[in-house]
Amino acid sequence: MALPRVLSVIGAGQMGIGIALVASLRAKIPTVLLYDRDPSQITKGLEFMDKLLAKDVSKGKTSEDDAKAARGRIISITSSSASSSTSNNDEFGWARELGERGSDMVVEAASERLSIKEGIFRALAKNLSKDAVLASNTSSISITKLAGAAVEGLGSTISKANEEGKSCAGRVVGVHFFNPVPVMKLCEVIPGLQTSEVTLERAKAFAVACGKEVSTSKDVPGFVSNALLMPFLNEAIMCLESGTATRDDIDKTLRLAIQETLYEGTRDSKYRPSVLLGRMVDAGWLGKKSGVVEFISFA
Repeated sequence: MALPRVLSVIGAGQMGIGIALVASLRAKIPTVLLYDRDPSQITKGLEFMDKLLAKDVSKGKTSEDDAKAARGRIISITSSSASSSTSNNDEFGWARELGERGSDMVVEAASERLSIKEGIFRALAKNLSKDAVLASNTSSISITKLAGAAVEGLGSTISKANEEGKSCAGRVVGVHFFNPVPVMKLCEVIPGLQTSEVTLERAKAFAVACGKEVSTSKDVPGFVSNALLMPFLNEAIMCLESGTATRDDIDKTLRLAIQETLYEGTRDSKYRPSVLLGRMVDAGWLGKKSGVVEFISFA
């Protein structure tokens, strides 16, 4: 599966900078365009990137030549530069410039607010080529909703139900990198209801090229990662809030607790060990510490 030749990253915060860095350094995307509506954020972000690269060089993780080459592949785009290069001085001049520069994949890493992301996807769908992959780094917002917003960007004459609308929505996908991006090994790829198989495979290939292991989740609230993590964290905070235990004791307990003990003590169904977990214990498949690791696949 071919990788993008021109990747655009929207948002120069910690996530956007990290994605731009691994795309350039690991995947070696020839051109990485980095856009943020705040020029000072781009300056700050690139300074941080330079520190990360220098640290990798000092530790022998990458060569100085590779670091310089990676940095040289990254081009910053600001609202002011985009406006000056387009005939129409509007708020979405940046999207037009990304299109004119040949972006064939975009990863949006803006603030985690639906209204902001919907506006971005409307602008991208209107200004980028019809073959460009439109990806979001969201950790919780529905990819299906963002795909719908992309279709709206084509104008009122295009329906979400006709072929052009379906094709547009089909190129929207989630690529959820984890923080800090250069360090964390996982990327969660999320297809919306409309996402095409080609788009999904292109997103996976990009994540792998960035040096990540890839998991796939359906487009449900929180996807896999946060659907697992958030209730876990919430229960821990509730234990602290209710005075059940101190912070340090909660931490110690979580590291040593056994699921069945919780269920036996409370009889609350939310703590009930899954049938599969019980079977794995019966089989002696107790994980890394026991030296026995087995994985079960359900077709």
